[in-house]
Amino acid sequence: MREFSEAYLKRTRKGMWDDTRAALEPLALDSRDRVLDVGCGTGELSRVLAAECPGEVIGCDADSDLLEVAGEHVPVVAGDALRLPFPDDAFDLVVCQALLINLPEPTAALAEFVRVSSDLVAAVEPDNAAVEVDSSVATEAPLEARARRAYLDGISTDVTLGADTGDAFADAGLEVLETCRYDHERTIEPPYGETAVTIAQRKATGAGLADDRETMLEGSMNDEEYDELRSAWRSMGRNVIEQMEERSYRRSEEIPFFVTVGRVTRDSR
Repeated sequence: MREFSEAYLKRTRKGMWDDTRAALEPLALDSRDRVLDVGCGTGELSRVLAAECPGEVIGCDADSDLLEVAGEHVPVVAGDALRLPFPDDAFDLVVCQALLINLPEPTAALAEFVRVSSDLVAAVEPDNAAVEVDSSVATEAPLEARARRAYLDGISTDVTLGADTGDAFADAGLEVLETCRYDHERTIEPPYGETAVTIAQRKATGAGLADDRETMLEGSMNDEEYDELRSAWRSMGRNVIEQMEERSYRRSEEIPFFVTVGRVTRDSR
């Protein structure tokens, strides 16, 4: 399973549930007694669940550093998604966000969710192939699309799972109740915060792209193609910084997430 830093999780999930929580309505949070957030990371979703649920919400993650952050808001337990440290039927809702896309065998994790849930299982998973970017720097969107294709070609897990999460639910024996789409939009515009400036600097140096070099080269991209992409990427980053200095840089990114809800049945066990 891929690992993510606290900074990455906070940056990519910041504000995700600020504007609307309608996508979580199928979870019937107001009637839940015990909820488990698996792969909770720094607890962005856990906090929303705790605010909406009258019962207890527990976060679970294999990374102790991330749990320290999540533990500031909800009780947390260290554990592996494939071997959850809880007895059968310990919760009436088990949920995860952007976890299954990072697992080689998501159905194996769902089988564990089924074991510890007495009622519902839910997953909030993106389709990373359908991300849309709009930028005031003309080269940014096409370069990001090219880098994304190379990354998806080289990665070993299904990070495009999204709307097809229901298939994994069915394979785990769950009765799929509903799948709804929730678009998470991230924007950068003046005045620019520290995070936006850091992202721009990493583009100008090629540092962000370098983080994914190994994965890109696992696919069809070769070293020469990567070097050409990185050169264009750095040039694009310098243009971003120039526009930031002029206070004219604007960027929006829309990531489609799909909330899939399933019920534990006799056939699930």
